[in-house]
Amino acid sequence: MTGPPADATELLERALGYAAGSLALVRSPLLSRPTPCAGWDLRALLAHMNDSLLALLEATGYGWVAGPGSGRTAAAADPVASLRERACALLARCAADAGPDVVAVGDRWLAARAVAAAGALEIAVHGWDVARACGADRPLPPPFAVRLLEVSSLLVDSADRPARFAPPLPAGGADGAGVRLLAFLGRDAQATAGYRP
Repeated sequence: MTGPPADATELLERALGYAAGSLALVRSPLLSRPTPCAGWDLRALLAHMNDSLLALLEATGYGWVAGPGSGRTAAAADPVASLRERACALLARCAADAGPDVVAVGDRWLAARAVAAAGALEIAVHGWDVARACGADRPLPPPFAVRLLEVSSLLVDSADRPARFAPPLPAGGADGAGVRLLAFLGRDAQATAGYRP
């Protein structure tokens, strides 16, 4: 048991660091603000992110992820503090490099590397969503966005739309990797804070 390789772990670490910057913007009065995630306010997005981090902790610790709707987590009294705590625990597990090599997700087995890469994509893009809901413009750093764009093209397909992602938006080759990534995932990087696709 060695856990995800260094490149996937590094991607996950960068995603957690980026998201932490967005979480620093969250204040209680903003929790009812809309997010780029259709139907979710900031409170719901933070609850989803908490659930996602708990799923990643399950994957890295036990080698399995409970299915959707499993009642994995209740709403945290302080969702940002809970996210920070789980992020620290996840970083510690990844640094220990002792997790499983494969992870059971429902009835499928995935390489730990794929799970870590999917987690990085989820955390980073939702970190951007949090910043937008808080009224901030926090572009994804270009080299990081390039790697996430590569990951997204492998992990997101038409079966994921419209359930998990909105339809892709147009983006040109002249647009930066962050803009192209967000457009691929149905987000408009130029929209005002609080928009919904």
